[in-house]
Amino acid sequence: MAVRRPNPYRVKLHHSYSVPELAACCDVHRNTVRHWQRNGLKPIDKGRPMLFHGGTVRAFLIARNAGRKRPCPPGTLFCLRCRAARRPALDMVDYVPITPDSGNLSALCETCEAPMHRRTRKADLAKNMPGCAVEIARSPP
Repeated sequence: MAVRRPNPYRVKLHHSYSVPELAACCDVHRNTVRHWQRNGLKPIDKGRPMLFHGGTVRAFLIARNAGRKRPCPPGTLFCLRCRAARRPALDMVDYVPITPDSGNLSALCETCEAPMHRRTRKADLAKNMPGCAVEIARSPP
């Protein structure tokens, strides 16, 4: 089952939200909003009903989502099977252009031999894959 992340940009900055309103805005359950509160989302005051400022909610969700990102260092692609950034097997990478300026990198994981993919600009090939043999394939029709 895919994990849904609430879009922080659906929350209006200059609006105050109650728990049910915030849950409806972010398309989550009311208990999820209460869980966010236990994890650091600050209400406007301690009174009832609990009200949350939109700017505070948006900053909380952006920080929460940013903590989950795992950027790949140069020379690696993200392997979904290993759930980590890995070097390509034999340092061989295929580049398939999608547009004139960008395309997809494809390689096999050196650990589990699963296929890995990464979107990149053609101008950044040398920066993203240093020390790897990049073979540029013909674009699909």
